[in-house]
Amino acid sequence: MPRMNSRERRIALRDGLSVRVVERLTDGTALPVLLLHGFTGSVEAWGEELLEGIAATGRRVVAVDLLGHGRSDVPAEPSRYAMERQLDDLEEVLDALGLERAVWAGYSMGARLALGGAVLRPRRVAALVLESGSPGLATGPERRARRAADEALAARLEEAEPEAMTRFVDEWMEQPLFETQRRLPADVRKRQRRRRLAAHPRGLAGALRGLGTGAQPSLWERLPEVEVPALLLTGRLDVNFEAVADRMAERMSAPVRASVPDAGHAVHLERPRSWLARVKAFLAEAEADADAE
Repeated sequence: MPRMNSRERRIALRDGLSVRVVERLTDGTALPVLLLHGFTGSVEAWGEELLEGIAATGRRVVAVDLLGHGRSDVPAEPSRYAMERQLDDLEEVLDALGLERAVWAGYSMGARLALGGAVLRPRRVAALVLESGSPGLATGPERRARRAADEALAARLEEAEPEAMTRFVDEWMEQPLFETQRRLPADVRKRQRRRRLAAHPRGLAGALRGLGTGAQPSLWERLPEVEVPALLLTGRLDVNFEAVADRMAERMSAPVRASVPDAGHAVHLERPRSWLARVKAFLAEAEADADAE
């Protein structure tokens, strides 16, 4: 097993903001993995089991708190959270760490950002792991409706009442999308709730306005441009995102499609060992294919 140690640092960006980065460093030579969490998440949302499990394969792990989340900065301007701006940030992170390319692995919002990296910054992306991701909404009316819904959520987050954040978090966790998480142990759910309650309301509002599904450009028509190996991973109980991933697979050149039984939207949280097994197998196969070329 490769030797491993941990490091946490802040990386300054060109515009004066900074983001928090947590690494697992190894003496292995396999492709590094860049981890991108979902909305309301942070580095901690991945869990130690996944960070250590990936690093145990000889991979350097780079987990980032995206702007407005965790301990990264919270800009006031919503446009600063836009996909292209945050892709610039991630390129700066890779540059600061001396990494030319990485496997971009994202969950939900992070998966949308990782897919954006493969389309808009392809030279920095060696492979993709997209957990419960999507290319956005295909039509203008769909995007406008979603922007209106996200704006209403953002406005609620910015309410002055002390209870506003508590109401938001509790209602967020009770969405049908996360129904399968109600089966998790009580201590896991409590830990998830505490992390979300610690988030900055302005940061979450900015992310909704700048990087919400309605705000991002549709990437459906650009899926054929993705030439790197891609794992499309979903939970079998997440019917909507299973269908999205199936449609994505039809448009991509050579995706690997994986569906985890008895899991919903957050596979890494609900079935971490299954997540890790599928991701490790995918990366091993992708690297073997690259070596054979």
